[in-house]
Amino acid sequence: MPISEYLRGIRSKVGHELLLVPSVAMLVRDEKRGILLTKDSGFEDWSPPGGSVEPDESPREAAIREMKEETGLTVEPVRVLGVYGGKDFRVVYRNGDVVSYVTTAFECRVISGVLTPDHEEVLDARFFSEAEARSMRLSPMTRTILQDAFGRG
Repeated sequence: MPISEYLRGIRSKVGHELLLVPSVAMLVRDEKRGILLTKDSGFEDWSPPGGSVEPDESPREAAIREMKEETGLTVEPVRVLGVYGGKDFRVVYRNGDVVSYVTTAFECRVISGVLTPDHEEVLDARFFSEAEARSMRLSPMTRTILQDAFGRG
């Protein structure tokens, strides 16, 4: 899983210690109200596209950038679904890095592009119905966000 130059610099100083990192998640629906989930290269779970916010970047800008990088889609964030954090948003990566994310989740509208996983961070990307998504292997972080996404559906 790629790491930004900014986080790489911090990791060179603190090793695998816990970092608090701002991040974004993007919720995109298709015409059948299915929700876009991605299969990350670093995990077995499916999750909405997302990633870390870079220095001097707004969460909105990060959402647009991350979606384009990971899926090939250009999106417009239309509203904040919620801001999340806590124990369900702590991740231990395979290399031992520990991160506690504070995640701003955006509902987004696709403006352009063709859904194309980047095959670096994202191995697969597909739309799933609510029933399919609820039956999938999902991280606690993703379950929390999807509860709100489907609840407001």
